[in-house]
Amino acid sequence: MSQTEAKEDKESHVDAFSENPINKNLTAEEKINFYRQMMEVRCFEERAVHSYQQGKIGGFCHTYNGQEAVAIGTISMMQSDDHIITAYRDHAHGLAVGMNMNECMAELYGKVTGCSKGKGGSMHFFAPDKNYWGGHAIVGGQIPLGAGIAFALKYKGTKGVCLCYMGDGAVNQGAFHEALNLAALWKLPVVFIIENNRYSMGTSEARSSSVSPLARRALAYDMGYDTGIGNSVYEVRVKTEQAMEKARSKNVPTLLEFDTYRYRGHSMSDPDKTYRTKDEIADYKNNQDPIMLFGSILIDEGIASEESLIDIKKESRKKAEASAKFADESPFPEIEDITKDVYWEEDNPEHKTSEGTMFFK
Repeated sequence: MSQTEAKEDKESHVDAFSENPINKNLTAEEKINFYRQMMEVRCFEERAVHSYQQGKIGGFCHTYNGQEAVAIGTISMMQSDDHIITAYRDHAHGLAVGMNMNECMAELYGKVTGCSKGKGGSMHFFAPDKNYWGGHAIVGGQIPLGAGIAFALKYKGTKGVCLCYMGDGAVNQGAFHEALNLAALWKLPVVFIIENNRYSMGTSEARSSSVSPLARRALAYDMGYDTGIGNSVYEVRVKTEQAMEKARSKNVPTLLEFDTYRYRGHSMSDPDKTYRTKDEIADYKNNQDPIMLFGSILIDEGIASEESLIDIKKESRKKAEASAKFADESPFPEIEDITKDVYWEEDNPEHKTSEGTMFFK
């Protein structure tokens, strides 16, 4: 298939899903907001890369550029009782649930004004007040936790659903299979979402997984599955809504797989010069970029103009720049903060009932 044919094929998907009531009933303001959210994620991460290169950010830093439609599209379907948990490529999900750039950038800088008080860094964004439970560094470690959240929602009798995200590499971890088995066995309201950016840490899916699509693994647990194009906000929303509705009405899990792509290496320490070509990256950027495609849709629908989209990009860059300034000017945690937020009883000594010493000097 030529690049032109591929683009036309993707546009036909976009057109089909735009007529689904889930998208057809969106207001112009809601659609513009999806574009703004994706652009803010893009600009935030571009600024984070610059800060990392300046030596302002230490440790790991996993960027999401190229995958924006998945986080924005799926999270746009959440209701008040729904919860979300993800892996270490977690910046976009945090911003999508309503975290602000200041607390996110400050966390990257290791500052006390960060969302995790500077103790978590890039891989550990948390916002419990927004039902966002991280940000987890261990590959596949969040998947059983996602099943556990779904178990709690069912136990409480709510109609909430847990969205549990993972990369394509995580499906080869044992925790993935254990969690899917229990979710199917106990009929838990969870939607497992594979963000398949094709390369795990640096190994292509074709060289690391024997089954394609990866979501077919759900069949081993008598679980429903679906796949979708991850650069289409409209398609992502429709597929997610269908899976979440099954979880709400039938208490059954679903495994969703979205085909997506990341522009940068696995992390900032990955030079990304050995396992894919520059032409491959350029093809995706020029023909399949989610922000570019959605911007074109908004223009075609008469909702936006090229000038208004450029303004949104400028505003997003200013916001990201301001967050870097906020982070730079924020203080680091104090030395004594290292023992805080570890054990609840240590932070609330008046309620302590255990004996012995929690920390040894």
